[in-house]
Amino acid sequence: MPSDLNARTLDAFLDYLRVERGSAKLTIAAYTSDLTQFADFLEKRRRLLSAARREDVRDFIQELFSNQLDGRSVGRKLSAIRHLYRYLLLDGKIEKDPTLNIDSPKQWKVLPKSLSQDEVEATLGAAQPRNGTAGALALAMRNRAMLELFYASGIRVSEMSDARLEDLKLDMGYILVRGKGDKERMVPLGAPAQESLKQYLKTGREMLCKKKNSPLLFLGTGARRLTRQRVWQMVRQASAASGRAASPHMLRHSCATHMVENGADLRTVQTILGHADISTTQVYTHVALDRLKSVYTKHHPRAKSRN
Repeated sequence: MPSDLNARTLDAFLDYLRVERGSAKLTIAAYTSDLTQFADFLEKRRRLLSAARREDVRDFIQELFSNQLDGRSVGRKLSAIRHLYRYLLLDGKIEKDPTLNIDSPKQWKVLPKSLSQDEVEATLGAAQPRNGTAGALALAMRNRAMLELFYASGIRVSEMSDARLEDLKLDMGYILVRGKGDKERMVPLGAPAQESLKQYLKTGREMLCKKKNSPLLFLGTGARRLTRQRVWQMVRQASAASGRAASPHMLRHSCATHMVENGADLRTVQTILGHADISTTQVYTHVALDRLKSVYTKHHPRAKSRN
């Protein structure tokens, strides 16, 4: 809950909405929830509502997007914050409005969360087959193959669950992926992913099939279809070894981020991820720019400062 000073600021603003503006109860309830959340965010920074700065508002919005909040909800919260500071400005409680020149949520491009390369290695290592029963080893082989495929190809969790045995072209080093709108794309696979898939197909999948037939590439015990929730749970458990609570979506973005960091162009990343529009892939532009700056600083004779 907000501090006493923040609480008094919020109470005064809510009274203004209730009495002078005649706002509806649902509107006031929404403003209360959104502004209390912002006040709590500020208090973690030991800052009062009346002393908020522009960067505080931007960081708050960034955090909302990072927590997978949709643009409409972020826009609503930003609107509530704007109304609060407009009121405080008109009432003479502040001298500057910290929401001025804040872009609308539609204009924000937030890089999705991803794992570092060390965190990916720890996650993959957690699913390495070790001693155990035949069933446990089969599940470990499957999980390792799935994690390697997530990271190698950047496919979506639904594409993983729907992948068929016939889609895998190991002799060519590709997998056929059926994406959104039934669009198909061929995605290349690296050597570690190919090796894990070979091991899974040779030993693990047969154990999971229990002599039943299934067209799907990845199976649960008894040849059952894997649910999206089960795949998420598997990734979450494996990622605990890295100290992060990762998701299939984070592995997808890790694939794209690490490709760009190592010099891949955005068109290639767009093709591999299956983005219909390059604008979706451009969220990784700043990663490419960071690498460009790093290479420039390292190699250009005038880039380094001279004493």
